Formats: sequence, structure tokens, C-alpha cells
Amino acid sequence: MPIDVTKATTADPRRAELAWTHKDVLLYHLGIGAGAGADDLRYTFESPALQVLPSFATVAGGALAAAGGLSMPGIDVDLATVLHGGQRIDVARPLPVHGKAVQSSRIAAVYDKGKAAVIILRSEVADSDGPLWTSDTQIFVRGEGGFGGERGPSARTEAPDRDPDRTALRTTREDQALLYRLSGDWNPLHADPEFAKRAGFDRPILHGLCSYGIVLKAVVDTLLGGDAARVRGYSTRFAGIFFPGETLRIRMWSGEGRIQVSATAVERDDAPVLSDTVVEHA
Repeated sequence: MPIDVTKATTADPRRAELAWTHKDVLLYHLGIGAGAGADDLRYTFESPALQVLPSFATVAGGALAAAGGLSMPGIDVDLATVLHGGQRIDVARPLPVHGKAVQSSRIAAVYDKGKAAVIILRSEVADSDGPLWTSDTQIFVRGEGGFGGERGPSARTEAPDRDPDRTALRTTREDQALLYRLSGDWNPLHADPEFAKRAGFDRPILHGLCSYGIVLKAVVDTLLGGDAARVRGYSTRFAGIFFPGETLRIRMWSGEGRIQVSATAVERDDAPVLSDTVVEHA
């Protein structure tokens, strides 16, 4: 079996040094569509008011967690069978505009879903002032299940049985993926039409983590007063593909300290894009 569960989950953590500046923050925010709104200077201008959306943690220092997970001991899989299944970030404090930090990553679990395996890569990041964030990346590997392991917890979060409190539309650019990939995700699936066709798509698709950032920004701007520092945690499941140039319909249900969210593709009869999505906030 290409995944050696014992070896993967008992291997020593891998450490990596991360560093970023305001330029990386600005580029990331532009890559998720910031700049169109009247109040977007808080994301796109290097003033004292510049803030960092917590989803920036997925690209900080150019270290993409999913790619690192596939090179961990005990993991030997065909990239063609791999999907990014979900993402969770928990932040200890607001992310700094300029940072130097150390990332410690390990395989926290490998779950047996029958026809597939799910690898949970956990990365903990801290700087000289203490913890910054923890991220869990769910890597879905088709054809690698059935090894008799634990099935793992269910992450399904049903939307409330009522109309959403707020709905936002976010139209992406035709070149959105080309801009977003400059933050560090160079997968040709998001840029090369021929590669996308070989992968089974009509054209390049948008990065799931780009949609992830777009949705968090919409929630912060719509229900959290534009204050990214209020976000404490953010989790999602990548439920379907999304093409650059399409429009996301983002439905939000407010609760005590949490906002449930769904994101769908307007032009394709509201096909699911992100589901089981929760933003936890102060």
C-alpha cells in the first residue's frame, strides 16, 4: 500500500522557516479579488490600517501545506489521485503584516473512507512572540482506502433550515487563477488548458484555496465589520469545482460566535463549491 499509516503518523515533524512582507500580503489579497470595493484599501494599501485575512496562512512564506504533506515519510501516492478535500485554520492572534516564523508539520491522522484515504496534515506556526496559527489540511487520495483503518469523524455541517441572514455575490476575473497562483500554488491545472483537459476539465479551474479566501473576505466585510482580527477559526470542505470568471453566491447564517456559510456557482445552477463551512469569531 502506498500509504504506510504507522510510518506516516509516527514520523518526526518537519520544520520550515517562513517569512513574508507586506508585498506578499497585498498580492494575496489581490489574488482573492480585493481592490474592487470602496473599503478595500484595508487589504491593498501599505498603510498602518493594512490588515491580514487569516486565510493568508495557507500561502504564508510560499509554503503550501498540501504539497508538503505528499512528501512526508510513509506517503507515496500518484498525484493524479489526489484532491484537496478540506481546510481548517485556527488563529491564536491577528497575523502580522511582516513576519518570520517556524512551521512544524506532521501527519496527524490517516482515515479509511473505503474507496479513498484522507490524510490530515497538521501544521503549527509560531514566531518569537508565540503561536500564530494551526492549520489542518485534508488530502483526499482516491483508490487508497480499504486498509481497515479508522473512518474518522464526520465533518458535515447542515445549513440552518431558514433563509440566510445575508447573501453576497462575488464575480471573479477571467485571469483570477493566473493572479492567485503568484502567491505560490504553481499547479498547472489552474493555468494550462491542455493540462486541465488531461485532468478531465474543459478549462483551467480556480484554486480551491482562492475560493476559500474569497469567501472569508466576504464574511468579514459583510458580517464582521471589515475586521479580520475577529476571526478565530475557519473551516470548509471543497465540494466542487469553480471556473475563473464565474460568480460565487455566498450565503451566510449568523449564530453565537459562529457564521455558517455555503458557496455555490451562480452560472451553473448553484453547483456546490464550498460546503460545511464555518467562520468562528470573537
